[in-house]
Amino acid sequence: MKKIIAIASIVLSGQAGAQNSANQNSTKMDHTASTEHYTFQLSEKVTREKVTFTNRYGITLTGDLYLPKNHGDGVLPALAISGPFGAVKKQSSGLYANQMAERGFAALTFDPSYTGESSGEPRHVASPDINTEDFSAAVDFLGIHEHVDRNRIGIIGICGWAGFALNATAVDKRVKAVATTSMYDMSRVNAKGYFDATTPEQRIQILEQLGGQRWKDAENGTPELGPKGLPEKIEGNEPQFVKDYVDYYKTERGFHPRSINSNGSWTITNPLSFMNMPILTYIDEISPRPMLLIAGENAHSRYFSEDAYQAAAEPKELVIIPGAVHVDLYDKIDVIPFDKLETFFNDNLK
Repeated sequence: MKKIIAIASIVLSGQAGAQNSANQNSTKMDHTASTEHYTFQLSEKVTREKVTFTNRYGITLTGDLYLPKNHGDGVLPALAISGPFGAVKKQSSGLYANQMAERGFAALTFDPSYTGESSGEPRHVASPDINTEDFSAAVDFLGIHEHVDRNRIGIIGICGWAGFALNATAVDKRVKAVATTSMYDMSRVNAKGYFDATTPEQRIQILEQLGGQRWKDAENGTPELGPKGLPEKIEGNEPQFVKDYVDYYKTERGFHPRSINSNGSWTITNPLSFMNMPILTYIDEISPRPMLLIAGENAHSRYFSEDAYQAAAEPKELVIIPGAVHVDLYDKIDVIPFDKLETFFNDNLK
């Protein structure tokens, strides 16, 4: 049981492949670092304001609104940005918002429901429905902001939040364009495993174990947290994508105390709702609004973007970044194609 739960925990961390760091074993993190810490520097051309808004389920989300410093009195095109799965707004999504605000967009990033500074009990829970709703709640916030043109709102989803971004765009016709990077389909990977390798017998076994855990949680009156999805340090025999995740989440590069992937774990029963709620069922209904899918050439997650591209209707574009791995698209400004993202949204948020 522990082995299967541990595998599920890693899957739910929703991250993979980055650079191969030679000094990972010797890297030490101060896990008492300030929760106000951001993993990137705020641009001198951008302002950042802490905001809150409420989703359709009454959960208060805490976000950061990034604006171009000299935007004047006019209204701006806007982007709702979130991800990776298990991260907080002061990591990768904040970096994206900072970069896109430099390029003239209002950019809102937020901590998902039940995590970070956002509300929701119990903690450390994800939901294909509620996390999709989080994006639409961000669109609500942007659409009534005095500096935003509500007819020019797009979404960027990173890693596991790329799947939620596509699901939100399919159901929320207010979203005019969507882009994803290092996409994960969290429903698919939980239900079927990496590369759909989980057998029907293994799936039944996992569901039986999760059902047994529900009895324990009911008896204890609270959901039990699983083991941490990532090790504190690399021993050397881990899969490369785990090494790469550690290099981002467990080092100064991307560590944040509030991030589940950096410093915590999901509830053991967290996979349940993803096991039979496929979030990309209606991906073709994004059309005729445009879609941009970006993935690394060497990312273990590349197949999610490729398969989503095949399932989607036009207009759509798939961009493969040569030599890049999954987490390269978390924070490597020289690898992430921000110029491409700028052009895509400028062309389609009209």
